[in-house]
Amino acid sequence: MVNHGWLSEDDAEGAWKRANQSGESFVTELLKGRRFRADQIAEFAAISFGFPYLDLNAMDHESLPQGLLDPKLVQKRRVLALYQRGNKVYVATSDPTHLQALDEVKFQTGQAVEPVVVEDDKLGKLIEKAGEASESAMAVLNAEELSLDFADEESAAAQQDTGGIEIDDAPVVRYLQKIMLDAINMGASDIHFEPYEKFYRIRYRRDGMLFEVAQPPMAIKDKVASRIKVLSRLDISEKRVPQDGRMKMVLSKNRAIDFRVSTLPTLYGEKIVMRILDPTSAQMGIEALGYEPWQKELLLNAVQRPYGMVLVTGPTGSGKTVSLYTCLNILNKPDVNISTAEDPAEIQLPGINQVNVNDKAGLTFSAALKSFLRQDPDVIMVGEIRDLETADIAIKAAQTGHMVMSTLHTNDAPGTLTRLLNMGVAPFNVASSVILITAQRLARKLCGCKQPVDIPHEALLAAGFSEEQLDGSWKPYKPVGCELCGGTGYKGRVGIYQVMPITDAMTRIILKGGNEADIADQSRREGVLDLRQAGLLKVKSGLTSLEEVEAVTNL
Repeated sequence: MVNHGWLSEDDAEGAWKRANQSGESFVTELLKGRRFRADQIAEFAAISFGFPYLDLNAMDHESLPQGLLDPKLVQKRRVLALYQRGNKVYVATSDPTHLQALDEVKFQTGQAVEPVVVEDDKLGKLIEKAGEASESAMAVLNAEELSLDFADEESAAAQQDTGGIEIDDAPVVRYLQKIMLDAINMGASDIHFEPYEKFYRIRYRRDGMLFEVAQPPMAIKDKVASRIKVLSRLDISEKRVPQDGRMKMVLSKNRAIDFRVSTLPTLYGEKIVMRILDPTSAQMGIEALGYEPWQKELLLNAVQRPYGMVLVTGPTGSGKTVSLYTCLNILNKPDVNISTAEDPAEIQLPGINQVNVNDKAGLTFSAALKSFLRQDPDVIMVGEIRDLETADIAIKAAQTGHMVMSTLHTNDAPGTLTRLLNMGVAPFNVASSVILITAQRLARKLCGCKQPVDIPHEALLAAGFSEEQLDGSWKPYKPVGCELCGGTGYKGRVGIYQVMPITDAMTRIILKGGNEADIADQSRREGVLDLRQAGLLKVKSGLTSLEEVEAVTNL
């Protein structure tokens, strides 16, 4: 602007200093002086920096993507997501030189960021409007404004013996709604309601870590439990055995959150855990999961083959379901028949035939699989291979022209083949059906407040880095903590993957009766990264810290 004669150097420096002192953007500070109109500055910035210019009045504000950016980031950095296309997110900004804001958006979404220049005053109004909409959706605590999507909730409660407990106690209803909404707003994955002898506590799990959020009065524990059981269609009078149920909370026309509910009788009452299931997690795209480019290519090539078996392994809570559903979402087309058997179906996707297994009724994984094979399937997903019968049917399906996906609980990819053999599956069946195995873990992502840290060369070598990787061109980062991440230094999680295609050499090892170590050696010779090596790449790229990778992977 100085070069073009719009401002003197003194005026520019003065506006810059005032903007830094007030914490506002340079553009906002310029507009306060009323020397320029917002559209003049926006057009000038767009031309100067070669970014597209958009009039926000021409946009349908209802179509803006919801929940893509943290509301705190939107308010603090004055940016707003306009739309997504593929692995890009287009972001409205009035100041395209504010690179830190764009970097934070890229970090939070895991996608490439394309700035779009807009007028500062219109952007401010839209951010304010988005903030009000978010507050009304997340903080309004009356039943009229919050729609809990259950068929005739009142009659469900009326049909049950409440044991003298007022389950429609208004303060308890509002309190429970607040706990659930706060958990969604915070990005928690689970809510724990835990009764003890002298206190009652509520904890959230966020980014894999549990932390306490409240200690309500002991007197409300039975009322809270009863309210949750009514909403989840559980037996309110049964407190001696565990129960499992499900509920749905509709936040807006376009967004609904499912909760998977589990009750457990303990010494001092029922502990209840609610798993928060956000359907949007399966639709964020494979780019956001954290696969390295060559790993993503191997996985996509495998799942798009006409037949064979793809297995995803890892402990509970390592993101196996999201990985499988992301692949199913890619395959979910009008000309593909997809059936899934799960216990229970966590993410609901239109276009996919999902079946909840029910052991008591005789609908086991193996029974569902047998039925699928008579339903003309192209793709079959089995929630988990637990026994020989399920494994046998799944393998036969993979050998007879179907793509089969499933999960197993093993530590790494080579161990999966040994597990199948130990179950009793014949080696030639494993060799002829399994085409790729992915092992995975979830590591916490460093927040934008991260700082470089000096770690001794020997410590990095001991962690698993090679001399070639320690070439001095990069530095590891450590967590710091800020308002955006709640002081932990971490925000969000990223996957660490071991993607192992079954090659001809591995097939020969399996047929000869080779063990897990033989397969692991062969995979290393073929360039497959183990979980620790894959995690160290995330450290090198600054996505996570060395401590976090060491905590979630084994050497």
